[in-house]
Amino acid sequence: MRGASSAKWVAGAIVIALAATACGGGDDDGGSKGSGKAGGTFRMGITEPVAIDPYNAQESEGILVTDNLFTGLYEPTADGKVNPALATSKKVSKDGKTWTFTIKKGTKFSNGEAVDAESFIRGWNRVAVKTAASDVAYHMAGIEGFADVQSGKAKTMTGLTAPDPYTLQVKLSAPDFEFYIKTTHTVFSPVPKVAGDAKNKAYNEAPIGNGPFKMQGKWEHNKSITLVRNDDYGLTKAHLDKVQIDILNSANGVTLEYQGFESGQYDWARMPTPQLPAAKAKYEPQGEWIQTDTNGMNYLLPITDNGPLKSAKAREAVSYAIDRDAIIKGVFQGMYTKSTTILPPVFTDVYQKDLCTSCIKQDKAKAKQLAAEAGLKPGTTIEVAYNTGAGHEEWIQAVKQQLEQVLGVKVKSTGKPFAELLADQQKPGATGMYRFAWGADYPTPDNFLYPLLDTASINKDENGKVTGDNRGRYSNKKFDDLLAQARATEDQAGRNAIYKQAEKVAMDDVALIPLWNRTQLRLANTKKFDGLKMDFHEDPNLAEITMK
Repeated sequence: MRGASSAKWVAGAIVIALAATACGGGDDDGGSKGSGKAGGTFRMGITEPVAIDPYNAQESEGILVTDNLFTGLYEPTADGKVNPALATSKKVSKDGKTWTFTIKKGTKFSNGEAVDAESFIRGWNRVAVKTAASDVAYHMAGIEGFADVQSGKAKTMTGLTAPDPYTLQVKLSAPDFEFYIKTTHTVFSPVPKVAGDAKNKAYNEAPIGNGPFKMQGKWEHNKSITLVRNDDYGLTKAHLDKVQIDILNSANGVTLEYQGFESGQYDWARMPTPQLPAAKAKYEPQGEWIQTDTNGMNYLLPITDNGPLKSAKAREAVSYAIDRDAIIKGVFQGMYTKSTTILPPVFTDVYQKDLCTSCIKQDKAKAKQLAAEAGLKPGTTIEVAYNTGAGHEEWIQAVKQQLEQVLGVKVKSTGKPFAELLADQQKPGATGMYRFAWGADYPTPDNFLYPLLDTASINKDENGKVTGDNRGRYSNKKFDDLLAQARATEDQAGRNAIYKQAEKVAMDDVALIPLWNRTQLRLANTKKFDGLKMDFHEDPNLAEITMK
């Protein structure tokens, strides 16, 4: 997403107040089961999402809304467990290619339409069809018939059937013993008949879902999104009456969030990097500071098929030239930890510390040597693009200075609104590097390795536009084969061993340039609300919050 199934999934989390309510319980009165009270309006700010419809929701802003409007077969907990939501049972064939899910009866969309197997099939086909041009459709790539639907040869995937109204059968084109985990992604949401085509603007801007909240009005672009409790929700009902989401200027969104929290306008906020020490000193003693090591990573994304970083040695030279320790100390005030892997350390069963040898310590001599061998000459221009309004300006400037000083190259850094940055990464002929972060969509190493690095996740259209999340265009058959082997391995320990091999292949190629592990810092209004914490997607756990 553009955020070890043990309790260590969230290492060092500062958990505030009550434990989360289980996903699949029944709470027909809509009230709190704990000491908190129902009611209230929760207020927060985000920047403009790419989409809030399941067909294309992809970054934390869009996922925040979509995840609260829709409920799928399974849901991830904050600590990386996978709990059943609408799936009452699952069964997989011995060859790992056929999954059968039984769906909970009696739940409805907020317009009263029943949620059944056909609503899941409808939603999944709606995403996969070529005309949808979905950036997240690749999550369904393993379903039989997906390729034909993506190419326009068919309109529905042959692998999806409903033997009866509440049984969903999914046939895969290749074994995948973790397929059920992938269904926690919002792209696998069911949709009602009124959803229509994926480009149905009326639905895209006011989605009718089956989640704990529903839309009040429509998405007012660059202004606001308002959610209200769905009192007809079929699982544990939310406690909040309303969630008011302001859409802030992308150029200074984080600053506006922080100012809004300080003034009492917002109940949740990120902070500008320079304000972190002061914010921690003020709000941690009050119990309003959340610091969580999450299931995400921060990288520089190099374009590997074009431009000055096409060579693995050139990418390695860039990595050696960066002084991560100095940036963490000077820019992040020591609140982040250095990354030396592609996979995050919270994947304790597969974590390979210091796999990225060029990440361990800046080595100017090694950087210059590799640059010379790669033909990365002094004076060469390297473009580095990043999204504005999220506190990246300071560290991007530090990286720019280090690369110019060590390698003698010219770094052209350009800040853009997030949606523009994503679109820029997709363009044919993209070059240079991009600020890049990835938070897990679902709790498995596959969700890093496949989307970001598998050849199938490049997914170029007829014009050469990249529609998958492998925006760096990395392609290595050995890596692809290892991932396919991992998916076909039923034993978890055996699968983890193969994930390790695949990660090493990609790291040897410097397919991504790791920077720092993902530590998320938030301010939370725990004076007014109970049970407030960060969810799996690094957003507030809206459906579980109560009033004090």
